[in-house]
Amino acid sequence: MHTLINFTTDYTRYVLKGGAKFYAWMVFLALLSAGALYGFYLQNTEGLIVTGMTNQIHDGLYFANLVFLVGVAAGAVTIVFPAYVYHHKAMHEVTVLGEMLAIAAVIMVMLFVFAHMGRPDRLWHMLPFVGIFNLPGSMLAWDVLALNGYLILNFICGFYYLYAKYTGTKVNNKWFMPVVYTSIVWALSIHTVTAFLIATMPARPMWFHSMMPIRFITTAFAAGPCLIILVFMIIRKTTKMWIQDDAINLLATIVTWCLGLALFLTMSEIVVELYARTEHANGLYYLMFGLHGLTSLVPWFWSSLAFMIIAFVMFLIPSVRTNYKLLPIACVLAFVGIWIEKGMGLIVPGFIPTPIGEVTEYYPTLIEVVMTIGNWAIGFFILTILLKGAIGILVGDVKYEGRSAAKSLDFSSDGETAASASR
Repeated sequence: MHTLINFTTDYTRYVLKGGAKFYAWMVFLALLSAGALYGFYLQNTEGLIVTGMTNQIHDGLYFANLVFLVGVAAGAVTIVFPAYVYHHKAMHEVTVLGEMLAIAAVIMVMLFVFAHMGRPDRLWHMLPFVGIFNLPGSMLAWDVLALNGYLILNFICGFYYLYAKYTGTKVNNKWFMPVVYTSIVWALSIHTVTAFLIATMPARPMWFHSMMPIRFITTAFAAGPCLIILVFMIIRKTTKMWIQDDAINLLATIVTWCLGLALFLTMSEIVVELYARTEHANGLYYLMFGLHGLTSLVPWFWSSLAFMIIAFVMFLIPSVRTNYKLLPIACVLAFVGIWIEKGMGLIVPGFIPTPIGEVTEYYPTLIEVVMTIGNWAIGFFILTILLKGAIGILVGDVKYEGRSAAKSLDFSSDGETAASASR
């Protein structure tokens, strides 16, 4: 217990230390986070009437970000799987950073759940054995279990590994590796269950097809690694930790394949739905060309498709994929394109037209935009804390006082320990 207290104390002290740029970044995120708190206050006192959601379209910007961030969280498995299953050395050195990203992403998902429910007193329905937790009948109940389970698994794996590095002890693989393998399988489940959450609605033909889960998985394994690559680039420039090129190159290759599959699935859906167009294709037709003179989502669709295609072409070219000045541009384009596709290109048009043929457009209000930005800021605030503490332990700046200073930081072949190489 004494060692655990020291770990927590030293971790916290290290996180609180930093230069002017670090404090400026954290203050900036804190100010944006205050906007989310103000939005929560308005929704709690006035209700969801302050948003642009209506009886016809009751899932908007909040739910779109929720779905997207579940994919980002699941995308962390693109680091864990190569590291522990294929024993990829460069990936093994940064596995814990991917787990920190997964933790932050799931927390952001929960923040958007709170925002989407409007009032906090409704959350008791999400608690097993306390609220009206309809299991196994409700797909939402399964989604809650999947997300919380994934959060717990990554928390255990990430912080136990950091604790072992901090104390200089070996990881107990007898129980650690089964937990890691469980988290790998669980990562696939969280976005699959989220896809089933909308794909099991026959009244929403745009979602009601079996391709939805695989479409979710492919976009998750494209958007997640894109964000991870951008984070790794920042870490290489601003910290003593050096992320090996092999890790970044493998992630870029994963993005290339998954983004290509995502585009193929999108094109397949367009051909199938519009080749012999029926009333069930009206949602997609509205998204692409507009319906009854309403075209607010058309620019979103074509911009998303353009971003994803341009990014895919950039990833396909080896000289661009391995150029670390151009790679961030491709990652940003793919990340933004998938973010648009998950929100304005999937969630919102699924409600248009309604099952009785009403065509109502959705416009996010300023409160929704402020809360969305604020929730992302809270997530990045948490991610910064998690990554800073993890890097401090990996490079040896934070370690237990009773630990031998000569303790090796070399990567072991059996996966028990890993260390980062300093520049």
